[in-house]
Amino acid sequence: MKILAVGDIIGNAGVKELKKQLSKIKKEKNIDFIIVNGENSAEGMGITEKNFNDILEAGADVVTMGNHTWAKKDIFNFIDNPKIIRPANYPEGVPGKGYNIYEKNGKNIAVINLIGRVEPEGGTGHDGQHCESEGG
Repeated sequence: MKILAVGDIIGNAGVKELKKQLSKIKKEKNIDFIIVNGENSAEGMGITEKNFNDILEAGADVVTMGNHTWAKKDIFNFIDNPKIIRPANYPEGVPGKGYNIYEKNGKNIAVINLIGRVEPEGGTGHDGQHCESEGG
């Protein structure tokens, strides 16, 4: 089974390009299952229901989210759709699911979405500038 994971789709231009290219790639590479990160599809931050539906229509089997999950209020209209996965390590009680199991071509595929953060030694300031630690 071939699984394709597509990184951040950014803005309407990204969604448009996905719609143009994904079916061709799926056919050429004989892809069975497609995961697309859609958290930045609403002009660089968040996702709308239209973006979500466009990504699915392009051929995605599941759409993952991340730190911009809640950037558009529209998300609350479809966060419980089984084809959208928010990070599993969000606090308990947060709407949506952090994982799901999908059936494709007689196989079960588990998709689990986790969010993490990595900073360089010494960390970064709120403006993204590197902060030196004392003595460093």
